[in-house]
Amino acid sequence: MLSKKLLLKQLKNVPDPELGISIVDLGLVYDVKLDKRGNVNVVMTLTTMGCPLFELISEPIKAEIRKISGVKNVEVELTFDPPWSVEKMSKEAKIKLGFF
Repeated sequence: MLSKKLLLKQLKNVPDPELGISIVDLGLVYDVKLDKRGNVNVVMTLTTMGCPLFELISEPIKAEIRKISGVKNVEVELTFDPPWSVEKMSKEAKIKLGFF
């Protein structure tokens, strides 16, 4: 059964192209919404407003979410509100990047 928890777990398989760390652990995924028809909307940000990597991240997001049974359509919405900050990263990501 589709759930937000399942979608976020699947998104942990999508690495940031530069850092090789999950976009979920980096805190780039702000929300995942799904409706009863199997439509999924991923609300995410990038580390900086001028970051040119959105297409390199959005396509793998769509491909990864489509692997889940019951998913019909996937949209990826980019936002910079609120702006991303290091505090949004998981402890695992901070360790990998040397913050601990």
